[in-house]
Amino acid sequence: MSLLYPTLCLCAYGLFSNLRPSEPFLTAYLMGPDKNLTEAQVVSEIYPIWTYSYLALLFPIFLATDYLCYKPVLVLQATSFVVTYVMLAKAQGLRAMQLLEFFFGLATASEVAYFSYIYSVVEPAHYRRVTAYCRSVTLFGSAAGSLSGQLLLTVAEVRLAHLVWATLVSAAVAFFPPWFLPMPKRSLFFHKKPEGATERQCDYSSALIDKVDNKVPLDNQDVATVSLSSEETNGSCGLSEVLKMLLADFLHCYRRGPLLAWSLWWALATCGYFQVLNYAQALWENIRPSSEYDIYNGYVETLSTLLGAVAALLVGHLPVRWTVWGELALWALSLLMAACVLVMVTLESIWLCYGSYVLFRATYMLLITVATYQIASSLDMQRYALVFGVNTFVALLLQSLLTLVVVDSAGLGLDIFTQFYVYGGYFAVISGVFLFAGLCKMATRQHSDQEVLSRSPADTDST
Repeated sequence: MSLLYPTLCLCAYGLFSNLRPSEPFLTAYLMGPDKNLTEAQVVSEIYPIWTYSYLALLFPIFLATDYLCYKPVLVLQATSFVVTYVMLAKAQGLRAMQLLEFFFGLATASEVAYFSYIYSVVEPAHYRRVTAYCRSVTLFGSAAGSLSGQLLLTVAEVRLAHLVWATLVSAAVAFFPPWFLPMPKRSLFFHKKPEGATERQCDYSSALIDKVDNKVPLDNQDVATVSLSSEETNGSCGLSEVLKMLLADFLHCYRRGPLLAWSLWWALATCGYFQVLNYAQALWENIRPSSEYDIYNGYVETLSTLLGAVAALLVGHLPVRWTVWGELALWALSLLMAACVLVMVTLESIWLCYGSYVLFRATYMLLITVATYQIASSLDMQRYALVFGVNTFVALLLQSLLTLVVVDSAGLGLDIFTQFYVYGGYFAVISGVFLFAGLCKMATRQHSDQEVLSRSPADTDST
């Protein structure tokens, strides 16, 4: 019962908080008659607020989640979702929509509590099963929301405003389950468990990799486990002790070359991935305006979500030694992602644009799952939160800089087509970086092999 009750509450919350029929049509709604905003306002002045808010709130929420023992932050997230969709349904004007994006950034940053709460109330033997339940239900909620929104729009012919109200109802239902969760008595950093108990795993990155279960290392025979620089003690820790511990573990973890390489790809690719997802609807709206044609964004989001999950699940069955060929795989698949983005913007065909978007998301999901496995396989469970959190923070920092320069009206404020050319070039640069890294790794390995062979005859003669 101690496992079933919180799991059911979390699954109910995850399902309804991710059931958002209006999400695939947000840009069309904001630019339509209900809000009557221009494309420049939506793209350059409203959407960037989410990026900046997410970045600014991520680290404070990270600490608050642990200090407050998860549940209060879950309640905060549920409240933020309700406020977001109330404002989306009722508020008018540019400033109101910018404030809405701030609350949505708060809700997104607070998602760390959802995927860390469960590890504080169940035993380690149940981690994988409970994680699978929670992530699967959030994935199902996201896909079901996109599909139901599309069906309501095309079959029932409801207005976009009605989809927003449907999303608000779902957020209102999701508001209640967190209040009934039991309050944990321990956390990862501030409120530690009694000495001698089994370490707890807290994965704060789960919300950023589309909620796919990705905790099984693929190929860890060549990867040593990083030892912790700090030890578990009884009682609570102060903020200064926690920050010192995080800094020491940060320096210790990122000294490892393989972990650093995968973390670099994580941060760079996630930055570009968020940008493409944030502004894809604006591109579709330019290619096929919703005011003139039927749009099928919901089907596309549903298909891309499900194929992304399938791609992530396939990782465990691919016969690839990622520790050997990882950099070259990152080169090839990052190049494929660059090609997808460029096809989206160059050919200006809505069907090719939709297809390239689906392939882009599936490729990212596959690679981010591999990156998560490879990083997790070289870490102690207690340091997942630190490394994944740092990677996400760097990704958001890069995304904020890219948004400020390319998207924001305070920067260049480029049109949507030029933006996607920039994003395609960005992934091409990522591909080039890892091609260079892979070639250097192969050259180093070949040189080492030649040295071993050259020493072998000498060793034979001496014997």
